[in-house]
Amino acid sequence: MSIIYLMRHGQVDNPTGVLYERLPGFHLTQLGRDMAAKSSQFFTDLPITHLRCSPLERTRETMEPVAALFPDLEILHDDQVIEAGNKFAGQVMGASGKAIKNPKNWPLVLNPLRPSWGEAYAEIAERMFTAIRESAEIVGDNGQAVIVSHQLPIWVAHLRATGRRLFHDPRKRQCSLTSITGFSVDQGQISVVSYDEPARELLPNPPMFGF
Repeated sequence: MSIIYLMRHGQVDNPTGVLYERLPGFHLTQLGRDMAAKSSQFFTDLPITHLRCSPLERTRETMEPVAALFPDLEILHDDQVIEAGNKFAGQVMGASGKAIKNPKNWPLVLNPLRPSWGEAYAEIAERMFTAIRESAEIVGDNGQAVIVSHQLPIWVAHLRATGRRLFHDPRKRQCSLTSITGFSVDQGQISVVSYDEPARELLPNPPMFGF
């Protein structure tokens, strides 16, 4: 059995409240860097032999303190664990729901089960499972790896691994900033084995919804 840890990135500098999705130029705040440093200590005494992350700036910056613990390991930047595609990218979301209230966007929300506004949940789950299995093959039996990704892809992988429907309420995702979800891979079968929030004391209060 292999253990693959999926870590969410830290807080992002996004003062205007846009949905930044896969857009370039969105970096961690100082708090986000502090959160990443705090959560990276979770891996200090673990036999990590593989590092992989989304190619976006916020995930690469979150990976930095993790990679510093394992200087001999190269980081694989993998599009399979990138943020979900979303047609609202670049629009202001926030508490006001400005983008949702725009009549031009109403056709995008006709089918929340898929969802109609972006990449299908099933497609996200499939690419995340592929990355998890690939990582397990690299580390081998009893090996462990770290993947830094984004909230929605991690949560959809969690839902699939636990046999639940992929459509869900975003407010109920168990995937806080820099949280770490452990997935076991045993003969190709993927299960959720742990969930930790090493930087819990640094989380914004109330929690800030992010991507």
